[in-house]
Amino acid sequence: MEFPKGFLWGGATAANQIEGAYLTDGKGLSTADVITAGSRTESREVTDGILPGKYYPSHEAIDFYHRYREDIALLKELGVNCFRMSIAWSRIYPHGYDEQPNEAGLQFYDRVIDMLLDAGIQPIVTLSHYEMPYALVTEYGGWLDRRCIGCFVKYCETVFSRYKGKVRMWMTFNEINAVLINPFNAAGLLINGGRVDHESIDKDEEVKYQAAHHQFIASAMAVKLAHTIDPENRVGCMVVYPQTYAETCNPQDVLAKMFRTDKYSLFSDVQVRGYYPGKVLAYYERHKIRIQMEPGDTEILKQGVVDFIGFSYYSSRVESADPSHKANQPGNMVRGVYNPYLPTSQWGWQIDPIGLRITLNELYDRYQKPLFIAENGLGAADVVNPDGSIQDDYRIDYLSKHLEQMKAAIYEDGVDLLGYTSWGPIDLVSVATGEMEKRYGYIYVDRDNQGKGTLKRIKKKSFTWYQRVIATNGACIEPLK
Repeated sequence: MEFPKGFLWGGATAANQIEGAYLTDGKGLSTADVITAGSRTESREVTDGILPGKYYPSHEAIDFYHRYREDIALLKELGVNCFRMSIAWSRIYPHGYDEQPNEAGLQFYDRVIDMLLDAGIQPIVTLSHYEMPYALVTEYGGWLDRRCIGCFVKYCETVFSRYKGKVRMWMTFNEINAVLINPFNAAGLLINGGRVDHESIDKDEEVKYQAAHHQFIASAMAVKLAHTIDPENRVGCMVVYPQTYAETCNPQDVLAKMFRTDKYSLFSDVQVRGYYPGKVLAYYERHKIRIQMEPGDTEILKQGVVDFIGFSYYSSRVESADPSHKANQPGNMVRGVYNPYLPTSQWGWQIDPIGLRITLNELYDRYQKPLFIAENGLGAADVVNPDGSIQDDYRIDYLSKHLEQMKAAIYEDGVDLLGYTSWGPIDLVSVATGEMEKRYGYIYVDRDNQGKGTLKRIKKKSFTWYQRVIATNGACIEPLK
């Protein structure tokens, strides 16, 4: 059985993880540009500006800025009908608060978007994907300052107007709820020196939720503006959805699971429903969180609800009420207790295709709005064989099993799913570790963790598999023999 007619098949990227050219043609420093490389065992570091002797992988990344023609040609050969990309805010407004946009930056995206459209590929644009102009951090303090709203809306108006009729699908903030765990990436907040500190996730909650409120207002204003500029525009939110299981059927574990899910779901609750649900307000009251709201904010949220829900899904996690059962199993942003029923990837993420079906059902039941899988994939250390081939059957196995569960959610459960953009169709810099060797793509990029390599592109075995999946509209998803 094929996927529904008009289903969107593609891949997802972020500007700071592929473009490079970090100060080229008038681009300003972004928050991503001051984060060093890390590894599986060493955290990335946020530095005070650019420091000598440090390696910043975003500065060159995979050089999409100069190689986009080659990469889009490969995407066309792959057969995708959409491409989730982001616009680097600091390429358009170098400091964030500039009076006029940087024309050279706009012209770069003119070329990229036009070439995608010529190739029959619909651009799906994320407006802020883990980067913002660094000047808004050094001078305003990031999204904790309400002035960022006006800067963001001005940027949105510029790109909505520039690409009217060319870009019809947008997402506002990538994984907006990640501010709870990675506040610098998500909101430019220098909490814990910008590090992800899993032992103190709940510290400085008021600061994080205040920054989130400003992003909610900015997102709602962007949605309304997008619809005004072009009624054909569809704008979605994008959240990391931490599919969570209770460790046991002990009601305390079930409660812990519920609290964990609610904590991250409140972000989609506000953006989809247009108001803070009572459960969220009760949580704020219970934890003495005081959010500063301006007159009119309530109406802005109501008028700017999103059209669809985008989300990332890589793995699931387990929650326990027992404090001795530490959440030490790595995952996409949210850690959990080890699940003995699931296999684990090279980076310790547990592989759970059925969890994707559960997630699709939970989100659709909760909101009754179309869904879009904005990210999904397997990070692995691929090996180039002596004959130049890359036999990534493990990736094909991972993806095919997830597609099988997507199909079940659509046809057996009645979920309205618009499309699927797997993460990193071309190998890119990992946001979690800054590595290149944690690869997701169908296309290999000759680049190592130290920034060395030719940047040559090589098609993997999964390229041929995904090409067939798309050509058959998902009728053939089984692994290649």
